[in-house]
Amino acid sequence: MIDFSNLTIKKTKELYQSGELSARELVSHYQDEIKKKNPELNIYRETFDNAFEDAEKIDLKIKHGDTPRALEGIPFAIKDNILIKGKPAGASSKILEGYTASYDSTVIKKMREEGAIFLGRTNMDEFAMGSSTENSAYGVTKNPHDTTRVPGGSSGGSAAAVAADLALASLGSDTGGSIRQPAAFCGVVGLKPTYGSVSRSGLIAMASSLDQIGPLTPTVEDAEIIFDVIKGKDELDSTNLETEFPSGNSVSSAVCTIGVPKEYFSLSEGGMGGLDSDTAKKIMEAIDFLKSKNFEIKEVSLPSVKYALSAYYIIMPAEASSNLARFDGMRYGPREDGKNLFEVYTKTRENGFGLEPRRRIILGAYVLSAGYYDAYYGRAQKVRQLIRGDFENEFNNVDLILTPTTPHPAFKIGEKANDPLSMYLEDVYTVPVNLAGVPAISVPFGSVSREGKNLPVGVQLIAPWFKENRLFEVGKILEGLKS
Repeated sequence: MIDFSNLTIKKTKELYQSGELSARELVSHYQDEIKKKNPELNIYRETFDNAFEDAEKIDLKIKHGDTPRALEGIPFAIKDNILIKGKPAGASSKILEGYTASYDSTVIKKMREEGAIFLGRTNMDEFAMGSSTENSAYGVTKNPHDTTRVPGGSSGGSAAAVAADLALASLGSDTGGSIRQPAAFCGVVGLKPTYGSVSRSGLIAMASSLDQIGPLTPTVEDAEIIFDVIKGKDELDSTNLETEFPSGNSVSSAVCTIGVPKEYFSLSEGGMGGLDSDTAKKIMEAIDFLKSKNFEIKEVSLPSVKYALSAYYIIMPAEASSNLARFDGMRYGPREDGKNLFEVYTKTRENGFGLEPRRRIILGAYVLSAGYYDAYYGRAQKVRQLIRGDFENEFNNVDLILTPTTPHPAFKIGEKANDPLSMYLEDVYTVPVNLAGVPAISVPFGSVSREGKNLPVGVQLIAPWFKENRLFEVGKILEGLKS
C-alpha cells in the first residue's frame, strides 16, 4: 500500500519506473483529496481537467522505457499569479476576473519540458499583498494543521496544498517572505532563491525589484530538484542574471560556520516583532542540534535590519503602485461603465481592487509624488543598500546565517485583519532577505502546542548570493530532526 502523504519527487519517480504507481493514479489521488478537503480549506481556486490527459501521456512515455525527466509526472499546485497558457490567472483579485493567460511563464515552460503536471491554481492574498491569505477576493484559505488559523501568505494556498496532501509540490512567489512565512506556518519547505536567479517572466508583478518565484515542497531535496529546473538565464527578464551556480558539497559540518544575528534575539522583546518564547526555544534547539553536528555557531550583527520593515513598506508600495496602474479595465478583466474615461477608471478600480491593494497603491503613489520622493523613496533605497552591506560584511565571516522564519506559529483567522501594522510585523525576519536579494530557505523544525493543536515552526537559513547549494546541504541536515 502506497503512503501518498510521504511521497517525494525521487520516491514517486521510482514508483513509476517499478510500475507500482502511474501518473494517472497519482493525479486521481490528488483530485479526490481536493474534492474532499477543498470545500473547507479553500486552497484551490480551480483545478485543471487536462491534468489526466498529461498524466496519461507521461505513463505512455514511462511504459516505452523513455529516460525519465527531472519532474516526470510530478503533480504541482501553482499560485494564481503565475501564468499558464490557456488557463485563468487572476492574482486572486476581482479586477482580473475572466482573464486567461496567453502564454506560459518561463518557469512553467521549463517545468513542462521536464514532465511536470499542473493540477490547478491556488488561492493567495490579492496581488500577493498580505501575510495570511485573508486578503483574497475569494475567501480565506485555512491552515491544514488547525482550520481556525491562517496558512500564512501571500502563497498560503500553495503552502497549504502541500501540507494538506493536495499536491506533491507547488510554486509560489516571495516579495517579503511570501514563500517562507506560509511554509513555516504549514510545516513545509519554502525556498526564496537569489533575486535574478529565476525568471519573473509571466509572474503578475507586485514589486519588481523584490519578487522572486520559488518552490514549496515536503523536503529540502525536492526544493533543490525544482530549483535546478527553474533557475537560469532568460532573455525575457531583464533582471535575470547569467551566473554559475555552485554544486556539490561546498560546505560541511567540519568547516561550516553559521551566524546567528544578535539583533533577532536581543531586540525581540518589542523591538523586532516580538519573538514568541516557544518559537525561540525551537530555534535554540535547532542551533544546539547543528552544534551537535559539529557546525560552528557564531554571533553576528546586522545592525540595519531594524529599519528593514520601514524601508520595505516604502519601496514595495511604490513599485506596486506603478505595476498595478495597468489594471484599469481597458485591457484586462471587467470594466465598469462611466460618464467619461476617468469615471470608468475610478469605478473599475474601486470595484476591482480590495482594501489592501488600495491601501498600498495610495501609499506608493504618495511616496513617489513630487516633494516626497527624496524624503521617503530615496532614503528607503539608501537603507536597502545598508542592509545589503550588512549581509555582505557578515558573509565574509560565516557561510550561512540562521534566524527564525516567523515570530510565532500560525495565528487565528481574523486576529490581525483589522490591524495592518501588526500584520506587517509578520514579515520582520523575512523582509531583510528580499531587500538584500540573498537566497533563503525555511525548513520545518518541530512544533509548538496551541489549544491542543501542534503548530509547525520554521527555521530560516540565509546564504550569500547564488549559493543556494549551501541552503540545501545544511537544510537536509536540519530536517533530520523532526520532533
